[in-house]
Amino acid sequence: MNKVYSRIESITGSVITVRAEGVKYNELAEITTRFGKSLAEVNKIDGDLVSLQVFAGGRGVSTGDHIRFLGHEMEVSFSDDLLGRIFNGSGEPRDNGPSLAENLKPIGGPSVNPSKRILATRMMRTNIPMIDMFNTLVVSQKLPIFSISGEPYNQLLARIAMQAEADVIILGGMGLKYDDFLYFKKTLEEGGSLSKTVMFVHTAADPTVECIKIPDMSLAVAEQFALQNKDVLVLLTDMTSYADSMKEIAITQEQVPSNRGYPGDLYSQLAARYEKAVDFDSAGSVTILAVTTMPGDDVTHPVPDNTGYITEGQYYLKGGRIEPFGSLSRLKQNVNGKTRKDHRALMDAMIRLYASYKDTLEKKSMGFMMSNWDEKLLKYGVMFEKEMMDLTVNISLEEALNLGWKILADCFDKDETGIKSELITEFWPNK
Repeated sequence: MNKVYSRIESITGSVITVRAEGVKYNELAEITTRFGKSLAEVNKIDGDLVSLQVFAGGRGVSTGDHIRFLGHEMEVSFSDDLLGRIFNGSGEPRDNGPSLAENLKPIGGPSVNPSKRILATRMMRTNIPMIDMFNTLVVSQKLPIFSISGEPYNQLLARIAMQAEADVIILGGMGLKYDDFLYFKKTLEEGGSLSKTVMFVHTAADPTVECIKIPDMSLAVAEQFALQNKDVLVLLTDMTSYADSMKEIAITQEQVPSNRGYPGDLYSQLAARYEKAVDFDSAGSVTILAVTTMPGDDVTHPVPDNTGYITEGQYYLKGGRIEPFGSLSRLKQNVNGKTRKDHRALMDAMIRLYASYKDTLEKKSMGFMMSNWDEKLLKYGVMFEKEMMDLTVNISLEEALNLGWKILADCFDKDETGIKSELITEFWPNK
């Protein structure tokens, strides 16, 4: 039996302090109050003085309540019964379904040994042209979606969850508005994808400590499914909420703050989660797409700034579209040459012409005369934004490539695109 302590030294917000021995960092404890039982986690040890973060908050906890240390860190149940289920940051059901307590797995473990990894060489299709064609998502890649508040990033994640070529979808929501939580649930149910999805959801009304558990629980479950030879896509929203929760807890612990009040180990904490992306040499894979909102559209904010050093590119979501400029998938060259032989050349040509369209728009706004070439670019830009950049477009990569050729043929002559003649001969559509 684990020892029970009945004297709490201090209570500061949701952090309580007790004198105890033989306790480990991140160990769970059970607090028995007059209102019931609550979980807490050890987050600071100073000699025999142990600080614990109470999941449900400090309200209702008194200095005479009993604390029992459980001897293990946070765990999550793993089985196929997780599919179609929704849980909170403590692993408790949100969907009125039964609690799961079998086959418990620890969360927050180390990333996979590099000797068990293979290079990322497979495309993960999403049927979104701005991803599949222009910045291809690669199996086992880790990519953030940089956005500002108000952009439809949760709608984008829901579409990816329904359309992505993955065996299992793990959705981790942090600080979600309740409306956004219901939107995900309704969209995945109606789209028929809930049966292959596991959701771990922390809403803005839930305890702060549960927020920082969402990525670890999501990634621990994803890793277990990957070991069953499944390709798993982990969708996290929003990593800035995760970092803000870390900051709130660090302030309560009176840690010395770093840039803009965030804890000094922000980079390490983010990297520990993103590095869980993996393609196993003899099993499945874990791919991570994570929304990172940028306060004030400031990419130098500590959270997106640190994220950019960890991940393999980024998608910029602006004006309800994935921007071609700034968005980058550093691993796309691993797969672009294996899709269709015109993929890379067509992608380069269309982005180059779209950049020329942007220059022409600027010239037009300043009152310059428009040449015949400028008029072609203006027509092209409108078609490109409507038929390629619009996030409601749902077509396969091959359909997107064919559409790209059609747009070029509608706007330009063959010799104006800068594409090799052999590709023009093979793919230029006949009018």
